[in-house]
Amino acid sequence: MSLKTKITQEDRQQSWAKFESFLKARGLKVTGQRRLLLQFLLQLKHHIDADSLHQSLKNKDASISRGTVYRTLDLLVQCGLVRKSTFGEDHANYEIVHHDEHHDHLICMECKKVIEFYRADLEKLQDSICQHYKFIPMHHSHQIFGICNQCRSKDSDQINLTKKISRLNA
Repeated sequence: MSLKTKITQEDRQQSWAKFESFLKARGLKVTGQRRLLLQFLLQLKHHIDADSLHQSLKNKDASISRGTVYRTLDLLVQCGLVRKSTFGEDHANYEIVHHDEHHDHLICMECKKVIEFYRADLEKLQDSICQHYKFIPMHHSHQIFGICNQCRSKDSDQINLTKKISRLNA
């Protein structure tokens, strides 16, 4: 289930304007490849890693380099348009930040599926905990690792499931 809202043409224009201002303020070039990368990300409804993004963009512009993709992703993260997450892997995944949407993640350790969810009661509890400790939250990332229902039903053998869970505790 995806929580992603539909991105309008106005959202795309605002995102590009924000990124363009960000680049100019830092004396960086506003390029067609950076625009292409942002436009591609704005169309995605899922997370993507930099290498997969690079491969997808090479189909649209053969001259785009891996370095350009990595540098532009870093700039988009700094600008606040893109969120970077690791999901327990050795590489980062990226997704567009929707201004009015927050969500957390359930990550299947078998198939690597990422399920996005939002729970108002969980957010309220986190706020309460921060208030209790007089802590000012700036950002949080809630990730729960486990076995999704599809993988669990494929491997209904309790012994194998117990072995998988014990790998977490090792």
